[in-house]
Amino acid sequence: MPITLKELADFCDAHIEGDNLSALIESAADITSAQAGQVTQLTNSRYARYLKDSKASACFIATDFAVDNSPDTIALLRCADPEMAFIKAVGLLHPDRAYGQHIAPQAVLGNNVNFDETVHIGAFAVIGDDVNIGEGSVVLAGAYIGNNVKIGKHCRIYPYAVIYDDVVLGDNVIIHSGAIIGADGFGYKFRNNAHVKVPQVGNVVIADNVEIGANTCIDRGALGSTTIGAGSKIDNLVQVGHNNQVGKHVIMCGLTGVSGSCTIGDYAILAGSSGIADHVNIGQGAVIMARSGVAGDVAAGTQMFGSPAKEKRIAYKEQIAISKLPELLKTVKQLEEKIQALEKQGNNDVQCE
Repeated sequence: MPITLKELADFCDAHIEGDNLSALIESAADITSAQAGQVTQLTNSRYARYLKDSKASACFIATDFAVDNSPDTIALLRCADPEMAFIKAVGLLHPDRAYGQHIAPQAVLGNNVNFDETVHIGAFAVIGDDVNIGEGSVVLAGAYIGNNVKIGKHCRIYPYAVIYDDVVLGDNVIIHSGAIIGADGFGYKFRNNAHVKVPQVGNVVIADNVEIGANTCIDRGALGSTTIGAGSKIDNLVQVGHNNQVGKHVIMCGLTGVSGSCTIGDYAILAGSSGIADHVNIGQGAVIMARSGVAGDVAAGTQMFGSPAKEKRIAYKEQIAISKLPELLKTVKQLEEKIQALEKQGNNDVQCE
């Protein structure tokens, strides 16, 4: 529903530079494509050149961000944190779909399923025995919830996600389509020329405000729990092995793989395609850069790069040195040729004497 510029500014705690307070804002867009009736943001000087030709009706911008070429048709919404203000605006203008209380007749509910009256369960969702689902939670079409699962308040389980037995979800947890929570960990012992499966009888415990991306897999503990701390965000196509203890507000980007029995400290970041060997401790606030392979413990606050991963400054110096190898080899070859020429000349001088 469209709102006025003043209503938007008040909602986002922004000060308006411009006259048309009653202009209607219908949606949000990036600064390169925004049109009339849309709000955008300018938070990076690299994009400042787009402002002078922007057709947007409004733009969130920092209080101290200097501009001298904005069109008269665009209102500047000055605020302390334009990125967060823009996020609020997007949420207001493009609200999530609301799911009211509904139990689809095609849903399959097991024995002793307890759920709040505000819960939504979509068509062909399967709910096992002894499941508890909290207030305002949504289980969408085709999702599978195993036996003895506990789902907190205001969770959202997207279509075709699979939650195995005994998993515990806190409040405000989002599980995207194709994610599999609680499958067996990858544990085997090699005996008599065969791989013998180690029973995986633990579970997965996910704390409040965690989001799990599409097609991500989090394995159950072998005996205890695999845990994901409050506020952590896990991207699509991530593998979290059994017995991992993931801290609070951890970021795991796409294609990351974490082997079993690792500890990931609070606020750590695992960038895309990073790989962590088993029984590794990643310290609080550490950053594992993209495509890095970590085989040993990482101290808190350290930035690691490469495979095998090393402290970023050391790894970068090595990369620079490697880039210089072709020129160095060329120089060595030239020196060898000069030495051979001098040796040949010396031999000729000796023969002449």
